[in-house]
Parts: sequence; structure tokens; C-alpha cells
Amino acid sequence: MSGGAFDYNQYKIGYIADQIDEVIVKNGLEKTQEELKNESWRDPEWYEKYPEDKFHYKYPDEVIEKMKEAVKALHIAQEYAQRVDWLLSGDDGEESFLSRLEENLKKIE
Repeated sequence: MSGGAFDYNQYKIGYIADQIDEVIVKNGLEKTQEELKNESWRDPEWYEKYPEDKFHYKYPDEVIEKMKEAVKALHIAQEYAQRVDWLLSGDDGEESFLSRLEENLKKIE
């Protein structure tokens, strides 16, 4: 069966975590030429007038730490949703549900 009890929406949780992680990685870094190109609504003179817009927003360290906690919590939530999905779909029994959940949560820690 391979899941489906939640219409595979648990993967959206992982997608959110990945998006937050991308913000963390790019925090305060200079945008690539491709990223600048994608901001086509801005003319070249914009960056001369507002050179700070050539950089990704810089969040304070305390905020970045909370974002990292959010990423971890989302990965945990995704794992719980995945394991319950497989249990409800009949792919896992109670014992394999518990053992796989425990094993995969350890990987997240």
C-alpha cells in the first residue's frame, strides 16, 4: 500500500522544513546572479540606490536558533505523520510502527 491515509501530505511538512532551512543557510548572504535576475521587476539602478537589497535578509542569531528548532520540530512532526500513515494504511503493524518511529526519531536527534 505504501501509505496514503493522509494523501501523502506529510511530505508538505518536510517541504516547509526545507524552505526554512534554506532561509537559515542564506541568512545575510549576497544573492546570486540568478536570484538577482529573478527579481526582474527591479531595474539595475535599484541596486545602486539600495545596495542592501543585493543580500538576503539578515535575521539575528537568536531568531536563526529558533528557526533551527522549528526545522527539527517539523522533521519530528513529519516522521510521526509518516509512521501513523503507514500504520493506518496497513503497511506497518503496531510493533513495526513503534520500532520504526523510535529508530527514525533517533536519526533526527
